[in-house]
Amino acid sequence: MTVTFWFDPTCPYTWNTGRWLRDAAAEHGDEVEWRLMSLAVLNADKDVPEQYQEGMRQSRLASRVLAEAGLRQGNEAVDALYTALGRRLHEDGGTLTKELVAGAVADAGLPTDLLDAYEDSGRDSDVEASHEQSQRRAGQESGSPVIAFGDGPGYFGPIVTEQPTGADSEKLYEAMKLISAVPQFAELKRAR
Repeated sequence: MTVTFWFDPTCPYTWNTGRWLRDAAAEHGDEVEWRLMSLAVLNADKDVPEQYQEGMRQSRLASRVLAEAGLRQGNEAVDALYTALGRRLHEDGGTLTKELVAGAVADAGLPTDLLDAYEDSGRDSDVEASHEQSQRRAGQESGSPVIAFGDGPGYFGPIVTEQPTGADSEKLYEAMKLISAVPQFAELKRAR
């Protein structure tokens, strides 16, 4: 089975979910298809507080490089680059800058000229198209991440505060797979 995972690289909860999903899917022999969604696109017409605006701008720039990696090198390159970006940003506490993205490209072992996409607004349409696909799949305006099992509907989440492991990981994966197969299921939510 293919599990499609739409992500914005700046979201720390999405990072936790992505790391969990990567491991859990591998344990089941399932493949994760890494796709972009954008909190900047999602919030483009909204009044976003000043403290979040620069992060969304930087996310848009980094997402261009992720999109280029996918177009030129495929799904494995997106996985490798997202992993390298996430380590530098979410685990090491870095700031999302062009230098951080350049370091992540190097960490991922990808061609350095992928960084040319950072300044290429032509890649925005690829990010926006992937984002729109996530929203159509979820059926409503949804944040990051959006996940879909096979050809089933997409869902916002799951949101995990830290990466589940062992039996907890297995339970969450099986639960997500099961509820995605129930056409009447729409939403779950609780406090973080």
